[in-house]
Amino acid sequence: MEKRFKVYVYEEGEPPLVHNGPCKDIYTIEGRFIHEMENLGGRGGGGGFRTSEPGEAHAFFMPFSVTMMVAYLYKEGSYDLRPLGRVVSDYVGVISSKHPFWNRTNGADHFMLSCHDWGPHASRANPQLYTNSIRVLCNANTTEGFDPQKDVSLPEINLLSGDLPTQLLPSTTTTTTRSHLAFFAGGLHGPIRPILLRHWRHPIDDAVRVFEYLPEGVDYYSYMLNSKFCLCPSGYEVASPRIVEAVYTGCVPVILSDNYVLPFSDVLRWEAFSLTVRTSEIPRLKEVLMGVAEEEYLRLREGVRRAT
Repeated sequence: MEKRFKVYVYEEGEPPLVHNGPCKDIYTIEGRFIHEMENLGGRGGGGGFRTSEPGEAHAFFMPFSVTMMVAYLYKEGSYDLRPLGRVVSDYVGVISSKHPFWNRTNGADHFMLSCHDWGPHASRANPQLYTNSIRVLCNANTTEGFDPQKDVSLPEINLLSGDLPTQLLPSTTTTTTRSHLAFFAGGLHGPIRPILLRHWRHPIDDAVRVFEYLPEGVDYYSYMLNSKFCLCPSGYEVASPRIVEAVYTGCVPVILSDNYVLPFSDVLRWEAFSLTVRTSEIPRLKEVLMGVAEEEYLRLREGVRRAT
């Protein structure tokens, strides 16, 4: 399948809203995908997946960036997402009037990709895109219309410089002795993190290291590398880059999220390398994690290693 699968990338549209995207910070996956699909992998780009012949294509990619739309079209503080929706709707209108491919399936073999929180909202502007097309989203929230029967949940990673931090490279993640039971550090937003911080904010329990802000001079990834479990609570949106960071650091991810379809869950057995803890269980989080037998923990650690 990998040798035969072909994607046609529409050429319509101009940067910065189309054929462009961020390659740094929390939405990096959006720009990286567009860049690698269009520019890498030799002739035709896409690492061999891209085809310049639409008749050969199994899927059709619409290379617009919701993150770039937010950067250029959104008026700060307005909460008016209509400009984003108009661009998405206009793009579908252009390709459906210029090419036959959208209309023959009503968009069912077309896909968009967005790691921005507002990707699901922008896709609502075109009913066929929202209902029929494949939406590859980091914000894979079933309460916001994510449909695991057709949509794809994409992992989120925060690359501040555009490159993988040296602490996450394989040579640095072989720690065998982990002195902390669990770790989290992050801003106080969304409905789940306040509960976590209320019950476990350091120094309530020395084994469960939960911070809103890390002490000055303390390295975030060092804590991950020295923790058995890495807590991954949702913020305002369901996705968290901590899940990917935990896997890279060999730390078992603990998913604290409601209505989140985990990335690639149609092919990955998340129960083999992570734990899911209900929000209602946060007050007894230490008891839950201490209840994981050593044999089970080692199984999960091996699962994490295999997932990298």
